Amino acid sequence: MQESTAPIFELPMIALPKIVLASGSPRRKEILTSVGWQFEAISPDVDETERAGELPEDYVVRLAVEKARAVADRMPDQIVLGADTTVAIDDLILAKPVDLDDARRMIRLLAGKWHEVFTGVSIIKGEIVKTGLERTRVKFAAMTESEIAFLAVEGDPLDRAGAYAIQEQAALFIEAIEGDYWNVVGLPVRLVYSLLSEPPA
Repeated sequence: MQESTAPIFELPMIALPKIVLASGSPRRKEILTSVGWQFEAISPDVDETERAGELPEDYVVRLAVEKARAVADRMPDQIVLGADTTVAIDDLILAKPVDLDDARRMIRLLAGKWHEVFTGVSIIKGEIVKTGLERTRVKFAAMTESEIAFLAVEGDPLDRAGAYAIQEQAALFIEAIEGDYWNVVGLPVRLVYSLLSEPPA
């Protein structure tokens, strides 16, 4: 008697809706591409200046909404995804460094300590607005000045919040991570999927 390899239950396939990514980030594009998500990317023109007293979690959610809104206003029939990621230690926001000296300063602050990575996510279609926040804890090993200099020079820090990319040279110095790895890379794609899977309120 020949064994059947057919599945017992035929489950329906999920369908990922096509989205417009309101971002020029190559990391976000790579993450969406890696999970097979169809998207068009449009870079929004948004002022990313922090507001006085603004907490990191409020900062990233506000910018995610502003980025998504800047594109959604031009494409009201499309699903638009905005996201913003920052690194914070003791509520001090470490955005993208302005130069290599600033990158070394940031890496020195992070060395040997836990810090948090926050990503705000906003999905807009017409008048429907959904937001979410992902928080991941990351610990750097203690680092020598030579290692700090190496990461600042080789890690291409100027386009990265906190002056590092966990998926590149910084991986040499990461001791622990608690939470969503993809959040640290730049897009918590599970959160995006969850928001899009929720029925309309």
